[in-house]
Amino acid sequence: MLKKIRTLVVDDTIVYRKAVSDILGEIPGVEVVGVAHNGKIAVSKIKSLKPDLLTLDIEMPEMNGIEVLDYLRQHAPDVSAIMVSTLTSEGGDMTMKALELGAYDFILKPSTTNISESKKHLRAHLAPLIKAFMTGRTTVGSMGKNGTKLRPTAPVRPRPANGPQRRTAGAAAGRGASLHQGKSEIVTIGISTGGPNALARMMPMLPADLGVPLVIVQHMPPVFTRSLANSLNAKCALRVKEAENGEAIQANVAYIAPGGKQMKLVASADGLNRLIRLTNDPPENSCRPSADYLFRSVADYYVGRTTAVIMTGMGSDGTSGLQVLKQKGAFIIGQNQNSCVVYGMPKAPAELGLVDRVVPLDKIAAEIVKSIK
Repeated sequence: MLKKIRTLVVDDTIVYRKAVSDILGEIPGVEVVGVAHNGKIAVSKIKSLKPDLLTLDIEMPEMNGIEVLDYLRQHAPDVSAIMVSTLTSEGGDMTMKALELGAYDFILKPSTTNISESKKHLRAHLAPLIKAFMTGRTTVGSMGKNGTKLRPTAPVRPRPANGPQRRTAGAAAGRGASLHQGKSEIVTIGISTGGPNALARMMPMLPADLGVPLVIVQHMPPVFTRSLANSLNAKCALRVKEAENGEAIQANVAYIAPGGKQMKLVASADGLNRLIRLTNDPPENSCRPSADYLFRSVADYYVGRTTAVIMTGMGSDGTSGLQVLKQKGAFIIGQNQNSCVVYGMPKAPAELGLVDRVVPLDKIAAEIVKSIK
C-alpha cells in the first residue's frame, strides 16, 4: 500500500483552514496531519508532524509564506508547498517569488467566507493540483535555479531526449510536416502547471535578436499574468509583456495572454500586420486563456511558418490546436517527461505523433532558434 501524502494546512483564516482540511480529507491517499494559523507555528510543527506538503497562505502575520519557503529550502528540503494567494498585484508578485523559491504551484484564495462556497472553489482548483502532485511529487529541495525541476521524484518511462518523434497520427501528420517551409516566422507556446518556472529557465536562453514574435498562453488568473510578464521581462534579453487588445505583434517581443481572456491573432485592416485580439469567448478545456484557441488562430495566418511549443502542465489543452497547426505545416516541439512538473499537456501530442522534437527543458530554446535561423 502506498504511503499517504501527509499535509499541513497553513492559513490565518479559520474558515479557509476548515475548508482546505475537509477537501484534502476527501482525496484518497491524503492525510491532514495538522493546521497552523501562521508561518511561525507551521515551522514549529514541521519537525514533529513530518508533512510531505504544505498548503501555504502567502500573506500571514508573524511569518509569511515566502519566509516559510525560505525555511523549507534550508531546513526541510524534502517538503513541498502549494501556495494560496489573493487576487491582487502584490499577491501576484509574491506568488512569482514563491514559485522561484520552489513552490509546486498556487491557487487563488476563495473570495467568499461562506464555507460551502469555499469548498466548491477548492474542489475545482485545489483537488486536481493535489492529485497531480501525488503522481509526480516535487519538493522544494528538488528544485533548482528559478524553481525548475532538477530530477524526477516519481518513476518515469524513458523518452528520447531529442530527435524526430515517431509519427503515429496517420496521413494528416505527414501531410502537415511536408508543408513546413524551413524557417518559422512566429513561435507560439502553451504551458500550465510548473510553467512560470519553466519559462523563467527557458526564455532567458533566447537571444534578443530572435527575429520573430512569441505568443504565449500560460494558464493563470487575471493580474498574475502581468506579474509573470514583468518577472520574465527582467530576466530575458527579449522584451516580455502582457498582451494588449489591438496591438500589432512585433519581432523580438513575447506576448503573454492575460488571465481571464482568450487571445487570438487577427489581420489588420490593411492586411499587412497581425494584431492581438482579446475576447471573452467561452473557456476551452476549462481554460481561459486556452492554448487551443490561440494555436488555431496562429495556424490561420502562418501556414508552414510556425514553431509551436507544448510544455509542462495538467490536462490536454493544446492538443487539438496542435493537430490544426500540424496539418498546416507547423514545426512542433514538446517538453520531455523527465523535465515536466506535470507531464500532461505534452503527453497526448507526443503519443499522437504530432511532435517533431521531444527535448528536455534546457534544450527547448536551442530547438526554437534552429527552427527560425
